[in-house]
Amino acid sequence: MGDLKDKKILLGVSGGIAAYKSAELVRLLTTSEATVRVVMTPAATQFVAPLTFQALSNNPVRLSLLDSNEENGMDHIHLARWADHIIIAPATADFLAKISLGLADDLLSTLCLATGSPISVAPAMNRGMWKNTATQENVSRLKKRGIQILGPDSGNLACGETGEGRMRSPEEICVDLKKYLNQRGGLQGNSVLVTAGPTREALDPVRYFSNRSSGKMGYAIAVAAKNAGASVTLVSGPVSLLPPDGIRVIAVESAHDMFNAVMEEISNYQIFVGTAAVSDYKPSVVASEKIKKDQDQLLLTLDKNPDILASVAKKEGIFTVGFAAETHHLERYAKAKLRDKQLDMIAANWVSRDEGGFENNENALQVYWPDGNSQLAMAPKTILADRLIELIAERFHAKNTT
Repeated sequence: MGDLKDKKILLGVSGGIAAYKSAELVRLLTTSEATVRVVMTPAATQFVAPLTFQALSNNPVRLSLLDSNEENGMDHIHLARWADHIIIAPATADFLAKISLGLADDLLSTLCLATGSPISVAPAMNRGMWKNTATQENVSRLKKRGIQILGPDSGNLACGETGEGRMRSPEEICVDLKKYLNQRGGLQGNSVLVTAGPTREALDPVRYFSNRSSGKMGYAIAVAAKNAGASVTLVSGPVSLLPPDGIRVIAVESAHDMFNAVMEEISNYQIFVGTAAVSDYKPSVVASEKIKKDQDQLLLTLDKNPDILASVAKKEGIFTVGFAAETHHLERYAKAKLRDKQLDMIAANWVSRDEGGFENNENALQVYWPDGNSQLAMAPKTILADRLIELIAERFHAKNTT
């Protein structure tokens, strides 16, 4: 059995002389039983013929963003979702600059922008281009977004010079990918139930109480748990997000709906991650007709909703992770919630600052457990979810081996 058995690797080849090495990389990946699809930039085809990669991968090579022959089969968005991992080798200075700026003017750069999967790049260029301040700034931006930089190595370069800029060998890249993907398998064979998004509490037939949660963090955590090898179910409040591939989704609306769905499912799971922003209260009475604006004041009585997180934490044998969205005293409130609800872990984030929080694509988390803590720096929620799942897997296994 190969080390990458059943892994779906998308190899992007940009236009540099080191593109010839990528043919060997495809061979090594397929030998390790990965499924490989290759996407080439127009410049890359000037160095290696697409037919070479097609023969080695046993899959068609994608070249064009707007290919009418392909859009009806695997369009570029489908391809972006298909991959477990995207590796760009070689990654030229031009291509690094392009993705660092979020440009999407060809198929490969569009895939990098559209995917929620992790990305690695293997830079290859002249040593002067690599050392240039502009390139280093681009690399720094990519690292902050969680993109893995593989190399470059030092050695003889195609331009005749010697120095840093040589693409890492296919063997080394393959080893790096195996290490990375195996680390992501920390929940192999385990089951995870995730809640995400807001809940809605009806006031009358047309109005409801809710909050600003987009569900992005919860959906990213569900995908990260799946990528880590877990069997995942996602209980989702109303969001404008597509269901993640390979994940069972239970759609709910109110806090009571979510409570009932979680309680019905939870006995089948080992880990619970309560990411949803559940409404604490609901109107005591739901009007059967639309409430008219015929009074200067409208007084409402609210009833407390069931506490999903505390209810799950009371059940034996379930590793329970909560979330706390705070506007002030984050550490104090998060630790109190961890203690009072008897959670195994809590991830807290600010929702009153310029960066992160509800509705944004980036966030930062301060994570606490009974005898420790960790700070996860500001990053795209997809990357942050990977880091949190790694931490959850570590604490889950530590608890179950003591």
